[in-house]
Amino acid sequence: MMLAGLIALLSPDLPDGADGALTIRLPGETIRIHRGEFALPGTGFVDPARLDRLADGLAAKVDVPARNAKFAANGTIRPEQPGRKLDREAFESQFYAYFYGSGEADMEPPARQVPAKVDSALLAGLNEKVIGRYVTYYNPRNRNRSHNIELASAALDSTVVFPGETFSFNRTIGKRTVERGYRQAPVIVRGELSEGVGGGICQVSSTLFNAVDNAGLEIVERYAHSRHVAYVPPGRDATVSWYGPDFAFRNTLNQPVLIRAYAARGTMRVVLYSTESVRHHPRKVPGIQRGQIEEVRDALHPDAG
Repeated sequence: MMLAGLIALLSPDLPDGADGALTIRLPGETIRIHRGEFALPGTGFVDPARLDRLADGLAAKVDVPARNAKFAANGTIRPEQPGRKLDREAFESQFYAYFYGSGEADMEPPARQVPAKVDSALLAGLNEKVIGRYVTYYNPRNRNRSHNIELASAALDSTVVFPGETFSFNRTIGKRTVERGYRQAPVIVRGELSEGVGGGICQVSSTLFNAVDNAGLEIVERYAHSRHVAYVPPGRDATVSWYGPDFAFRNTLNQPVLIRAYAARGTMRVVLYSTESVRHHPRKVPGIQRGQIEEVRDALHPDAG
């Protein structure tokens, strides 16, 4: 009881007019909250956990990721676009001013601009010297599998990996789902024909692995299928799965590395570029001849593509 009385003495009461709402205006949406919803019980102080949840909810609506510059299909560069991020410090300052003030208040969540990581000038400057390359082939008559390979290749294309940075295939390509455009495609699981969303993705990661190895970069993470796949020589594949294996490499060079990826009409190409001043030590990797390709999925990771 003594402790409760001490808290009551030290804790400021909510001011007159404390029932006034705070109106938070978002694009196409308005949120109204009240002081009492964010007060610690029995005190006049802000509940930090509730405020954090409010800020998290606003960030989910306010934040827009920056878009890097990217090569278009015709070879031109699509310019970068800056992103937007909730300025939490400024938001909390405005919220405290409302909470310990009186009456109603109105605000738009403060946001700060987020620059793109890769701009047009950087992209153009990296397209100078080939440091690694690899080609694989697939059956273009298998339309769903071809579609998945081409979709993932487009997502991979124009990626820049900076010196010392570690590239992750799963993080770069993202989750392979129907909502993101991937299709069911034939795969082989434990020797039997099956269907899986994103079938064919492992050919993209395997082609990239061989190009990266050809460039002499450091392989950080790679897993082979449990069975031989036809699109690369034995032991030269890199299986990936959103909930399982990833392919990752580190840029150990003194310059950024640009990944160009292209898949069409049965041919999948990955070429790595950098600046003329780059110092690298390429390695020889075995190639593969054109032929009909059938995807083999890792039996240990049946959701692998």
